[in-house]
Amino acid sequence: MNGTLRLLPWSDERGNPCYLKSHSGTGRVSQLADRIEAEQLSTGVQLLTFARDMLKNERTSSIELRFLGTRLSESLHDALRVADSRGARLPVLDEPDDEENEPDPKPV
Repeated sequence: MNGTLRLLPWSDERGNPCYLKSHSGTGRVSQLADRIEAEQLSTGVQLLTFARDMLKNERTSSIELRFLGTRLSESLHDALRVADSRGARLPVLDEPDDEENEPDPKPV
């Protein structure tokens, strides 16, 4: 990491995203964010398993389905935030020029 901003897995009291400026990515706040992201993704996996079982059950009520939908929405929000945070920290690779990717012209 080169002094970049990291999107953290929590928001401030107004719901705005929180960021951490870090050079190493190994400090206490980074480690806490890593643990919370892991917990969020694990919760999503558990919720998905639970949802599959609930949706198979014909006796699941509309109230239960609404609750399930709300939790799934929250979990998807968390997972997308983790993906955004991790994606922003990936190194940027040099892309070759478009001309290098074009096939050689065929002789006439």
